[in-house]
Amino acid sequence: MSTSTSRRKFLKQGALAGTGFWVAGGLTAAQNKPAQPGERVNVAVIGSGGRGGDDLNSVNGTGQANIVALCDVDEQQAGAAFKKFPKAGRYQDFRVMLEKQKDIDAVIVATPDHVHAVACVTAMRLGKHVYCEKPLCHSVYECRVVKEVAQRYKVATQMGNQGTAGNGLRTGVEIVQSGAIGDVREVHIWTNRPIWPQNMNRPKNTTAVPKTLNWDLWLGPAPFRPFNGEPQGGMGNRGPYLPFNWRGWWDFGTGALGDMACHTMNLPFMALRLGYPTSVTAELDTPLHAESGPMGCRVTYEFPVRGKLPAVTLKWYERSYPPDKLLQGQMRGQSGSLMIGSRGTLFSRDDYGQNNTLLPVADFKSFKNPAPTLPRVGGNHHREWIDAIRGGRPAMSNFVDYAALLAEVVVLGNVAIRCGGKRVVWDAEKMRAVDLPQADRFIRREYRKGWNAYL
Repeated sequence: MSTSTSRRKFLKQGALAGTGFWVAGGLTAAQNKPAQPGERVNVAVIGSGGRGGDDLNSVNGTGQANIVALCDVDEQQAGAAFKKFPKAGRYQDFRVMLEKQKDIDAVIVATPDHVHAVACVTAMRLGKHVYCEKPLCHSVYECRVVKEVAQRYKVATQMGNQGTAGNGLRTGVEIVQSGAIGDVREVHIWTNRPIWPQNMNRPKNTTAVPKTLNWDLWLGPAPFRPFNGEPQGGMGNRGPYLPFNWRGWWDFGTGALGDMACHTMNLPFMALRLGYPTSVTAELDTPLHAESGPMGCRVTYEFPVRGKLPAVTLKWYERSYPPDKLLQGQMRGQSGSLMIGSRGTLFSRDDYGQNNTLLPVADFKSFKNPAPTLPRVGGNHHREWIDAIRGGRPAMSNFVDYAALLAEVVVLGNVAIRCGGKRVVWDAEKMRAVDLPQADRFIRREYRKGWNAYL
């Protein structure tokens, strides 16, 4: 490994080795080619502040990565990362970074949701391994493209729903798939989100763009709109968009579903081997707005029979909760899930599927967990990705085998929300809502001129 060429060849071979997967019946171990002593993965971060800063520190903490480049359109938001890694290349435009800096092996994408797919696809087409924050993509169409590109270029990928790496979630999956709670036909999932402003029209006022922000690059593929930095409610006080309130605007964010469902829906989706739903319907608590999501809703997914597994009705609650009687005396908390089976219920009391209880408690006092069928990585999500790059088995939440499908189902719920309560009958093969043409623009969005060539 004395030259950069041999080093790159090794990293590419490592990704090619880890292409078997686990969804149908257990993870297939790759032909692992261990890294040579001292060899690390050169990582760049797109969106280096906020959540990206957490990803950056976690990957750096594996001891198996070199942070070689940082990209952020907001110097103020990324200031801590720039200071911590002063030797890393510094960029505003990820396209420039990927073109100019040739030593990058892998990329973390931690931008707002509307830039995820463009950044991922651009990096993967250059042979870079990619870690992308949830919800992976902004639209259904983007999920299909990201999966296709990841499969074609055979790079190691992972979505940032970190609960996937936790022992609690993997044990929960094994319990359900062992048949302990019987046939599951009913699932309830809830969240306290949105905790940012929604259900509103865009501000009419404009303010000057801060010198530390490249607003045009921040907008990326989204339609142009003037900047507004007037203090707002919600998280952050720099305005209705930055640094966090963008989540409530359809042009940029994916609302409460996009923020939390790749976490909280993860355990049921994996355990029940859910795929494409046959229909999705939304019930809104506030009037439909073209610009932003409602301040509360319920979304009902209907999933078909899957082999010997029965059809499932999955209900998602935003700022509301399932009937208390379903909890059988348990404390609910601000987020969680219930899988209700013919022999019992699995209650998960957190976002990540780690803290699980079998109900009724009395019926499961002597219950012992089944023998593990999934590998354990001790909750080290980012290390799982780095290990996949270095020749290990693929990360469980890789784009091709799992993450793109989960993300697509999540954002399909937003199609139902944006259709104002009309039932979306889903034709997955044709990627369209049957007899509902108004859904088309939510399934595949238009990109701003100059960005529409990427997808």
